[in-house]
Amino acid sequence: MTELSSIRRGNRGLMRQLALAIALAGGTAILAAPGLTDPAHAQKRDKKKKDEEPKAQYSKEFVAAYQPLNDAINAEGTDVSALLPQLQALVQSAVSPDEKQAVGGLVYNAGSKMQDRSLQLQGMELLLSSGKLPAEQVGRYNFNAYQLANALQDYPTSRTYLQRAIDNNFTTETVTTADLEITMAESYFSSGDVAEGLAYLDKAIAARKAQGQEVDPQWYRRGITVAYNNKAVPQIYDIVVDWVSDYPSPENWRDAINLTRNLNDYADAEILDLLRLSNRAGVLTEKQDYLYYIESADPRRLPKEVKDLIDQAYAKGALSKDDIYVADSLSTANSRIASDRAELPSLERDASAPSAGLRTVFAAGDAFLSYGDYAKAVTFYEKSLGMAGVDRNVALTRLGIAQTALGNHAAAQASFEKVEGARMPIARLWATYAAQQAGGATAAAS
Repeated sequence: MTELSSIRRGNRGLMRQLALAIALAGGTAILAAPGLTDPAHAQKRDKKKKDEEPKAQYSKEFVAAYQPLNDAINAEGTDVSALLPQLQALVQSAVSPDEKQAVGGLVYNAGSKMQDRSLQLQGMELLLSSGKLPAEQVGRYNFNAYQLANALQDYPTSRTYLQRAIDNNFTTETVTTADLEITMAESYFSSGDVAEGLAYLDKAIAARKAQGQEVDPQWYRRGITVAYNNKAVPQIYDIVVDWVSDYPSPENWRDAINLTRNLNDYADAEILDLLRLSNRAGVLTEKQDYLYYIESADPRRLPKEVKDLIDQAYAKGALSKDDIYVADSLSTANSRIASDRAELPSLERDASAPSAGLRTVFAAGDAFLSYGDYAKAVTFYEKSLGMAGVDRNVALTRLGIAQTALGNHAAAQASFEKVEGARMPIARLWATYAAQQAGGATAAAS
C-alpha cells in the first residue's frame, strides 16, 4: 500500500490542537447562589419601582427548603452525599424560572464538591432551562454542559450542547468557532458515527468557503484519515477534491492519487489513466510508480508513451539503467515505434470511415492520445461515444485527458463530470487538475 505521509503527519498536530481546556466555573468551582428572601418581604419595595423591576418568583415553600440546604452544601466539611435526597426533592419542587436557576446552581455546586459530573451536568441543564442566564453567558454555559456530557461519554447529549455553544457564538482567546466545529466532527468520530462526522465536517468546510474564510488544512487531513481508515466511499473523494483544490502542493497531489489507488482494485486501464495524471501534475517521482506505469501502458501497445516515460525516469534518476525489466521494456518500445507510427495514417483513415467499427475508432483515439496528437484523439473519442457498446466511462475519461492537454479545460471538466462507477474518483481528480489549469494554478503550487 502506498504511503500517505503528509496526511499522517498533519493529524498529530490536529489532535494536539483539539485538546481544548476551557472551564466555565472550573471543575470544582462554586457558582454564586442567588440571595433568596421571604416572598412577603421581597414584595415590600418602593412603589415607584414596583412596575419597573421584574420580581423574582419563589414560592414560600421553596425558599424554606432552599436556604438551609444551600447553607449546608456550601459549608466546609459537609457530607454532601447525605443531602442528595433533599436536593433532588428540591429539584422536583422547582417550578418558576427563578427557582430552576437557584436549584440549578445548588445542584452544580453539590456535584463540584462531590466531583460528580452527572450531578454537575444536571445542574447545568437546570440553569440553561431556566432561561435566566445572561445572554452573553448562554454559549459558555452550553459549552460547559458539553464538556460534562462528553466526559460522561454521552455523545448525543454532548453534541446538542456543543452545537448550542456554536450557535450562541461561544469563543475564547484561544478557541475559535472553527475549533468547536472540528471538535463536533471529532465527537461523531469518537462515537463511531463516521458518516455523520464526515457530513458535519463537509458542511462546516462548505460554510467557511461560502463566507470567504480559509479552511484549515488539518481539517482536510483529519477527515481524509478517518474516511480512509474506515473506507468511507464516496465521501472521501469529496474531501480529497476540496483538499487538493485549496492546497495543491505536490505532496498533497501525490497523496490524493495514491489513496485513490489504494482504495480501489483497479486494472491496468484505470492505473494507466491515474498515473497519467501523476505525470501531468508533475508528481510522478517514485520508482515503483514508474514501473506500474510501464506495465499498465505496455510497450507493445503504447510504445511511444513508454519510451518517453522511461527516458524521463532515466533523466530524473528515478530508474536505473541496470534494471533489466526497464531495459527490456525500452528495447521493445524502440523496436515498435517506427512501424507503429507508420500505421497511424491508415488507422486514422479506417477509423474515420462511416463504416468503422467501435474497436477501430477507440484504438485510434488511444493511439493518437499516446502519441500526443490530442486533437485527433478528441475526434475519435467523441465519435466512439455515439457508437453502440462503447464503455462510456473509459471514453469520457480519455476524452477529458485529451481536452485537458489541448487546454480546453471547460470541455474537459464537462467530460470528467459525466464519468460514473469505479472511474469516478479518477475523473474527479482529473477535473480538479483541469480546473486548476484553467485558473492559472499548478499542481506544484504550495
